[in-house]
Amino acid sequence: MPIFFTLKEMEDHFIPEAKLMLITLLICLLLLGFYITKRTSRSRGVYLLDLACYKPPDAQKATNQLWVKKVEHMGIYSEDTMTFIRKGFRKSGLGDSTYFAEVYHKQVFDPCLKEARREMEMTVFGSIDMLLAKTGVQCEDIGILVVNCSLYNTMPSLSSMIVNKYKLKENILSYNLAGMGCTSGLIAIGLAQNLLQVHHDSYALVMSTEGITENSYLGDNRSMMITNGLFRVGGAAILLSNRPSDHHNCKYKLLHTVHTNASSSNPSYNCIFQEEDEAGIRGVTITKDLFRVASTVIRSNVTTLGKLILPLSEKLRYLTNSIARKLRPTANIQPYIPNYSKSVKHFLPHVGGKPMLDELQKNLGFDETAMEPSRMTLYRFGNTGSSSIWYELAYAEAKGRVKKGNRVWQIAFGSGFKCTSVVWRAMRTVDYDEMNPWTNEIDGFPVNVDCDDGPSAIFFEPSQ
Repeated sequence: MPIFFTLKEMEDHFIPEAKLMLITLLICLLLLGFYITKRTSRSRGVYLLDLACYKPPDAQKATNQLWVKKVEHMGIYSEDTMTFIRKGFRKSGLGDSTYFAEVYHKQVFDPCLKEARREMEMTVFGSIDMLLAKTGVQCEDIGILVVNCSLYNTMPSLSSMIVNKYKLKENILSYNLAGMGCTSGLIAIGLAQNLLQVHHDSYALVMSTEGITENSYLGDNRSMMITNGLFRVGGAAILLSNRPSDHHNCKYKLLHTVHTNASSSNPSYNCIFQEEDEAGIRGVTITKDLFRVASTVIRSNVTTLGKLILPLSEKLRYLTNSIARKLRPTANIQPYIPNYSKSVKHFLPHVGGKPMLDELQKNLGFDETAMEPSRMTLYRFGNTGSSSIWYELAYAEAKGRVKKGNRVWQIAFGSGFKCTSVVWRAMRTVDYDEMNPWTNEIDGFPVNVDCDDGPSAIFFEPSQ
């Protein structure tokens, strides 16, 4: 072989090889880019590995009649108010197996800070212990913690209480949401979702609960008695992940979160308001604007969600109906309610009370089977605040109704006024779970909830 090449010989010998090497390199780079993009895209998916709902010991169960006798024994209410309370319990939609905090079962009712903290420790630690047992995830692997509790707020915070108990790592991203109402549980899911978009290969623990020990209203203002009539002990722990390996062993994948906040409107801001009554006793006032405000805010939230999940046929029918009503305002054309059951298999609205569930069913067109998890949760566990939607999901799972591919819609609303919707897709058919709070009694449900019907079926009398 000659030591030196002419220019033409060099072109004939090297350039084809260089071109081949360049093409090969480009192909490798494209494949590598495709692999990285696919891996990154998958890692940003948010998955729900499992959930755990706290079930208090049987000793904390209390019938409605027992609670009425307890209130009578306190001797703080007039006979007219006691008649109102008795009537309210008959209309509440709650059964006789809900759970009160331990302080209500003691001979002397003393809702002090120590008792309130004990309620939180039992609820929070009980839920998280169960969740860790179900998932097998180690505490040191949890990188994000979001805790929400609306009325109970202490120092150190609930999130700090959890970090201390489970010795979570020092660089954990810890958040404590307070004063955001019963929708805060889904707001917490949205916050965890956003954090998981930028912190890859992470676990996020979400804890939703509410404290009732310190928040019983002991005054005579009927507009403030809703917390006494509906709220009960409960809490739920949820473990989220964005790890690609969890794509195949999770329960659900998060599809959509839609949040609506109408706090800029004074009627919305004031319709659920914590304050003192005329005697200086703290409680939560419910105004007559509640149902009107709730209807407006929920409608806005549902409309936004509908654009994301409704099939094209339903969108066209809704659009056609809206145009016809605008073009012919005197024709008395009824608004078209899209059929959301074509988009979701399971509808799980927050159990704000029987009247609210009735209105949601009427306005969204869901049948009794769809409303069953919510009504049975209200009956069995009462309103456990932001965690109630997880008891509803647990009900659907215990009934064996969650199948692979099913879409689950959770919607919650609360003070502010705020509304949040979250949609999941079941990644597998959910099997028997002995740690489900409904497992040992699910065969006894549904039950007939025997209470008064109609708009008057509400525990409280809204104030002016």
